[in-house]
Amino acid sequence: MKSAKLTQLLNITYPVIQAPMFLVSNTKMVIEAMKAGIAGCIPALNYRNLEELRAAIIELKAAKVTGGSFGFNLIVNKSNIKYKGQLAIICEEGVDFIITSLGSPEETIKQAHKKDIKVFCDVTDLKFAKKVESLGADAIIAVNNLAGGHRGNSSPETLIKELVENCNIPVISAGGVGRKSDIDTMLSYGAIGVSVGSPFIASTEAGVTDDYKQACVEYGEKDIIMTERISGTPCTVINTPYVQKIGTKQTWVESFLNKNKKLKKWVKMARYMIGTNAVTNAATKATYKTVWVAGPSIEYTKEILPVKDIVAELVS
Repeated sequence: MKSAKLTQLLNITYPVIQAPMFLVSNTKMVIEAMKAGIAGCIPALNYRNLEELRAAIIELKAAKVTGGSFGFNLIVNKSNIKYKGQLAIICEEGVDFIITSLGSPEETIKQAHKKDIKVFCDVTDLKFAKKVESLGADAIIAVNNLAGGHRGNSSPETLIKELVENCNIPVISAGGVGRKSDIDTMLSYGAIGVSVGSPFIASTEAGVTDDYKQACVEYGEKDIIMTERISGTPCTVINTPYVQKIGTKQTWVESFLNKNKKLKKWVKMARYMIGTNAVTNAATKATYKTVWVAGPSIEYTKEILPVKDIVAELVS
């Protein structure tokens, strides 16, 4: 398994997955990604209900080309009350792969493998990597400290090499890829492929405002900072004037309540809801409250382009 290549696992031309991005990813992006020879993935939570999710899968199956693959990302912890329904629809309709995040993938792996659907699991350390391997995951997605959104703590080199050395399933790198040389670097560490998100925010097909896309063009690596004001968990965002105004740390009230074992769960849930609403409004509406999630790889985003052109720049 360790020697398998991502191009073989997903029947794609280039070892690249267009990463699932909350609010950004959509079927148009994934269809164009497949046409360009890479795989595409969408967060199941981008759909308000299960019938919208089903319709998206049906659309992608109809548009699927030879040499292309598509999948969906599932948040598998208890905070996602839609999880079981989403998993059922995905398995019923059939996709090429699932990416799991934030929780135990045990049930997902069990149900997906019954339908010959591959399961790749986000991990940030060796302990969880060994856990998902023992559960039967088909590959590990190593989320490093250059990833956009909720990132890991280890550098790409440290994390990839540690996982490759100690695990018997393939490792896919997530974070820090904005150009061809970055892909080559991740592969040199032992990864079989890469998951790339932020460069695709500024695509003509992305489902966000032109202001968000243009921000990815105008801002760069030095403008990416960590904030706790979205989900309570550190998340990378563009350092806009609004983010500077509200600050990046929890308020003293949130910090105090988070230390209370009985209230911690509810405080984090409330912060997540407030933060998610802020991100949603900034991504989909004209608003001065600009909370735009992105990673440092926007450094190489110089203009808004079609997905096919972004892929061409990444692999050429």
